[in-house]
Formats: sequence, C-alpha cells, structure tokens
Amino acid sequence: MARPAKPSGPSQRQLRVGELIRHALAEMLARGDIHDEVLARHVVTVPEVRLSPDLKLATAYVMPLGGEDIAPVIKALDGHKRYIRGEIAHRVNLKYAPDIRFRADESFAEAERIDALLDSDAVRRDTQAQRLKIDRDQADDDR
Repeated sequence: MARPAKPSGPSQRQLRVGELIRHALAEMLARGDIHDEVLARHVVTVPEVRLSPDLKLATAYVMPLGGEDIAPVIKALDGHKRYIRGEIAHRVNLKYAPDIRFRADESFAEAERIDALLDSDAVRRDTQAQRLKIDRDQADDDR
C-alpha cells in the first residue's frame, strides 16, 4: 500500500503556533519588556516566525523600522534569548518552549527588488505591447 505524499509546506499546527509566538514576541517588543538599550532605540517588527516540524525550534524573522542597524538588534535579541524563551513559555501554552533564533527579514528587500524589476523599461515596453495587442483583438471582435 502506497504512503500518502508528504505535505511540502508547514502544517496548520506549525503555522498556528508560529503566529502565537510572533504575537507574544511582538507584544514583548512593543511594551518594552526586554530591557536593552539597543532595543529601546528601535521599533522592531516581527513579520514571521517559522517552526520546525517538532515545534522545538522557532526562527523569528525581525526587522527594525527603516531597515537600519539590523546586526545590533539581532545581537541584542540573541543576548536576551533565555528571557524571551521563558516569557514565551508563560504566554503560549505549549508542552515545550521552543528554542528561538533570530534572523534578519529579507522579504522587504526582495519586494523592493521585484518592484524595481517591474518598473524597468523592458517590462513597461512588454506590458504596453501586450495591452495594444489586447485592444486590437477587442476592436476586431467588435466589428
């Protein structure tokens, strides 16, 4: 008997727990519960938290507002990793509190790169040619 195909993406449980951890971490950062000079000077966003399939490792993607000074912010968060893990254990009801690692969120830079590509002359020329072709096809259909 054949086994069912393994799902390629995260499970619903991984997504739900990741979102709970993201909310708890964002709340801690917004309230200033983590006492650190570097974190006090920055507004830090947490766009995503990904969990391993066994829910024991959480990767939190963070970005300071404006995208500057990411290295000191990640270093500060890493320095308070034990405290953050303990607080998340209290706020999110899990059997095990996951180990947390912090990474820079690159999605904003990727979105800017895609916007620049879409705004290039070559793409504008291609989309304009496509629009002209569609307009001609519609005019032919109307006759």
